Amino acid sequence: MGKMIAVAGPTASGKSDLAVELAKHFNAEIISCDSMQIYKGMNIGTAKPTIEQMQGIPHHLVDFVDAGREYSVSDYVTDAARVVTDIQSRGKLPVFCGGTGLYLTSFLSGIEFSEFENDMVVHDKVQKLLDEKGKEALYFRLCEVDPVSAENIDMNNVKRVLRAVEVYETTGIAASEWNRRSKEKAVKKDCLVIGLDFSDREKLYERIDKRVDIMLDMGLEAEARRLYECGVLETKTASQAIAYKEFIPYFKGEASLEECVLVLKRNSRRYAKRQLTWFRRESDVRWIYKDGKTDEEIFEQARSLVQEYLKEGSCE
Repeated sequence: MGKMIAVAGPTASGKSDLAVELAKHFNAEIISCDSMQIYKGMNIGTAKPTIEQMQGIPHHLVDFVDAGREYSVSDYVTDAARVVTDIQSRGKLPVFCGGTGLYLTSFLSGIEFSEFENDMVVHDKVQKLLDEKGKEALYFRLCEVDPVSAENIDMNNVKRVLRAVEVYETTGIAASEWNRRSKEKAVKKDCLVIGLDFSDREKLYERIDKRVDIMLDMGLEAEARRLYECGVLETKTASQAIAYKEFIPYFKGEASLEECVLVLKRNSRRYAKRQLTWFRRESDVRWIYKDGKTDEEIFEQARSLVQEYLKEGSCE
């Protein structure tokens, strides 16, 4: 694969706008790396870009999965590789944009996720253990067959525990061993990652609170209610989506709308902190701090980084 760009960072930091401007300037197309913008019908709460905001730039891996359907990081890596190949085959530059660090890092690290045929006999066996004896028994089984994974997976993360046990029961090899082998073969992809942040964290939090208010004006409560009434918010995936799950107590009559909005703002700020923690671990991110800068200045700084990166290794 050839060169790629990524615009990363916390929620409400302005990633989408910068990615579009870079795409317009460098003849690029955008690939979302947002784990919730993939879902149909979840538009306002995920800050999915509108047609107007896209400004004619093709956006990939947005709005293509039925809400409530499970979609894994392995699915994303496969889909992203296909889209990148397509974009580059047409002589254009792929620009990733989003705040789901796990998606972006997994793709760029070159890790190949082992694909296992869904063995329904094994699945039913493991599910039966969970249903009849509970998550503690399932976790104990993981400790027996894959202690390395058990150390890194919380017992309450039943989905991951279940999957790790299934991998062992299906293949006879621990999931942690599969991951180790995959990392040994991994070839890191060539990508410039630009991170957006604020030196003054309060500036970011103000933007997050303002974005929530704008989403409410756009009809976020009605969108969340529709998803709640059709059962989507009860699914494993959507129930984790910030900007939707916070309304459930309101819909159930257990809290006021104002209380739920305060929780949403708090959860959004906490999510931004987790995003920054993730991206801070990546040593090669080129950070742009937006404090006191105009949009034009931010774009010029990013443009210079991209131009320098694209010239690296060229014959110019």
